[in-house]
Amino acid sequence: MTRLPVPVLDAHAHFPVRRAGGDDPARTAYVGRFGRQKWELIQRHLAADQEAWRRAWGFPAPEPPGEDAEMAARWAHEVERHGLVRVVFLTGGGNDRLAATVRAHPGKFIGFAHHDPFVPGAAAELERAVTELGLSGYKIVAPHHREPLNDERLYPLWETAERLGVPVLIHFGPLRYEGVVAGPNISPLVLQDVARAFPGVPFIVPHFGCGYPRELLHLMWVCGNVYVDTSGSNEWIRWMPYELTIKSLFRKFLETAGPQRVLFGTDSSWFPRGFAHTYLEVQFRACQEIGVPEADLRLIFAGNAARLLGVAVPGDDVA
Repeated sequence: MTRLPVPVLDAHAHFPVRRAGGDDPARTAYVGRFGRQKWELIQRHLAADQEAWRRAWGFPAPEPPGEDAEMAARWAHEVERHGLVRVVFLTGGGNDRLAATVRAHPGKFIGFAHHDPFVPGAAAELERAVTELGLSGYKIVAPHHREPLNDERLYPLWETAERLGVPVLIHFGPLRYEGVVAGPNISPLVLQDVARAFPGVPFIVPHFGCGYPRELLHLMWVCGNVYVDTSGSNEWIRWMPYELTIKSLFRKFLETAGPQRVLFGTDSSWFPRGFAHTYLEVQFRACQEIGVPEADLRLIFAGNAARLLGVAVPGDDVA
């Protein structure tokens, strides 16, 4: 494992948690409606797909998560072993639970609130998560919700994020392992009116748009407060009807939105894989091959996220 010549801040990871009762809410809901046999059939299809993906990347099979303290210690070791500036955990079993993990390892982790934006009191919960719990942003999985994110009922939530000065990361696009490919929040274009109404909120769209790179580029064209993150295997590229590569995506987003609005991430979570260094290598190599200057590499792989989150990067000045 070779460390890069620039600092690295992983702006997109998930803290692995053991669920109470050991069950998956998506499984419970599906089995309750359609039955166990259909769920097991779907899982057989997905298992073959996951196994092929792991073989392609050389990843081991995931282990069940341990207790939070054990997982946090293992992740703290990953930060040290890979020389990371920080790791941003977007989810982690609820706001209080993730905040406790972040507090247990100061200087290594950053946590985001990740509660349902449509529940009563969502804006107040974001306020509490940031001002009392010490979380640093807000994460939403848009296709989980059947009501559109541009509903003005959510304006108090965006107002709170803008006042607090915290970034909001929103996943758009298919949820492969949940069987979701459509809905009112599948495309990042639903964010247009929200991003324009709240220009002080940095909105981050991960995975190069996850099947919607054209829509994300258009959104970034008209909304200077929208950012892109590069996280994950970006397996969705294989399912596009036209040719795309990690290299071509970097080139297009850099030549349009510019290097100040691109954030590196891995989508890491489970062990024994830990920090997905392979994704870092692939993305850094793509940037090198298209001739990204070192100053821009420093922005992409650490500086931009550090600026949005207000943390220091060794050798850099944080605005």
